[in-house]
Amino acid sequence: MGFIKNLFTPGKLSKPLNLSVLKTDMHSHLIPGIDDGSDSLETSVELIRGMMELGYQKFITTPHIQGEFFQNTPHVILSGLKKVKRELKKQNIQVEIEAAAEYLIDDQFEAKYKEGELMTFGKKHLLIEFSYFNEHPRLKEFLFDLQIEGYKIILAHPERYSYWFRNFKKYEELKDRGILFQINIISLTGHYSADVKKMAEKFIDEDMVDLAGSDMHNVHYLEALEKSCSEKYLKKLVDSGKLLNSTL
Repeated sequence: MGFIKNLFTPGKLSKPLNLSVLKTDMHSHLIPGIDDGSDSLETSVELIRGMMELGYQKFITTPHIQGEFFQNTPHVILSGLKKVKRELKKQNIQVEIEAAAEYLIDDQFEAKYKEGELMTFGKKHLLIEFSYFNEHPRLKEFLFDLQIEGYKIILAHPERYSYWFRNFKKYEELKDRGILFQINIISLTGHYSADVKKMAEKFIDEDMVDLAGSDMHNVHYLEALEKSCSEKYLKKLVDSGKLLNSTL
């Protein structure tokens, strides 16, 4: 019945997309107990197994680093990564996994990048996020300094910054500066809101998406990710040939 239903459901694929076309997920929270993601090793393994079943072959997990809430350091993150790797080996789960971080552009961010300890992946790719409430007053300055230092900036889930929804020019300015955009795949299901879904679709229509991430936190995200595989907009994004996931 599910297959037949999809045939007649607008925006849905008749056959779910296998995420092996992406190969790599570069945004997740799979290290247990250090942010609002996985709460245990058991959960981490469950999420990784589930994502592998959907087709992923490599994981770059990116715990939050924020000034107030998640004061993680490279040492904390890499220590946690070792525990995850040890458990995967113990359970004979063969998959490539590494770690970087998702940095919030906040008042404490300047000190972090001036210390020179930013966690990157790929070719000096740096994953950042903005506040969900307002634009940081020194945002342009931070972005300029990072690019001067050679960082390739990836903006996490641009479709979720609602204060820019009525000012699309802000997004266009970032693209003109060479900022890469990473949408959350589950945004395409309306997981966050109908408005976020529309904005994610607009980015795809405007050919502005460079990377697709799971932003995996828990089993609810895993369920949403599986649901996302039937979204026609995800196929449109994959078929664009623009995604960089497989190069990481």
